[in-house]
Amino acid sequence: MIKVHLARMMGERKLNITDVARATNLNRNTVTLLYRETARRVDFETLEVLCKLFECEVGDLIEYIEE
Repeated sequence: MIKVHLARMMGERKLNITDVARATNLNRNTVTLLYRETARRVDFETLEVLCKLFECEVGDLIEYIEE
C-alpha cells in the first residue's frame, strides 16, 4: 500500500487544497485526490512541485507500507 502524507503536511502548515493548488499551479482535483489518498497515479512533475513547496524529499511525501 502507498501512503500519501500530503494531508498531514498541509495540516502542519495550515494549508488547504486551494492554497496548495494555487502555490503549485496543480489542478485542484489532482491535489484533492492526493489529499484523500485516492489517486491512482502520480506524475513525477507533480511530486517535484509538491516537494519544492514543502521543502521535502519524495520519501517524506509518499511511503510504501507492506500489507
